[in-house]
Amino acid sequence: MEITPRQLEIIEAAGKILTSSGVSGLTIKNLAKEMQFSESAIYRHFTSKEEIIVAMLNYLAETIDKRLQNAIQTIEDPEEKFTAIFQSQFTFFENHRHFVVAVFSDGLLKESQVINEAILKVISVKIKYLFPILLEGQQKGVFTNTISTEDLMYILMGTFRLLMFRWRLEDFQFDIKTSGNKMIQSVLTLIKNK
Repeated sequence: MEITPRQLEIIEAAGKILTSSGVSGLTIKNLAKEMQFSESAIYRHFTSKEEIIVAMLNYLAETIDKRLQNAIQTIEDPEEKFTAIFQSQFTFFENHRHFVVAVFSDGLLKESQVINEAILKVISVKIKYLFPILLEGQQKGVFTNTISTEDLMYILMGTFRLLMFRWRLEDFQFDIKTSGNKMIQSVLTLIKNK
């Protein structure tokens, strides 16, 4: 997916509006005002609000894919890989808070099927990395086998989602990296073979 620098500016401005005003606040008019553009200038890059949100989610999926691949490419140990992918996520979202709302906004789910598919794409990228790490850890005896790999993956993704959702609801007032690292250690305590 090719995103021009101007489209990325629009996507980031849209994310800021989503963060401050929610889905209902994201209009082409508000976006143009935020960027100090005319509405027609926005329409030269995107045909609709839906297209902007889908582009944002697709950009996020692509970014996560590259970042997680880089985070684990030189790591052999499943526990270290597990830690690296979650730390990478916390660092990214700390620096790009406007994407938190895009991924963790239940309001987006009501918008359209195309947006739902883009959200599923983001989730599938996370699964692409987490599932093999958990499976490898179970096969090597590092992680427990008392829970299926799939169930373990969804439990962990739900835990991550809840922490991010709380961070958003509390208006990003706590240090997500510190809280995230505590969560990683707690989860490892639960899933590691004793």
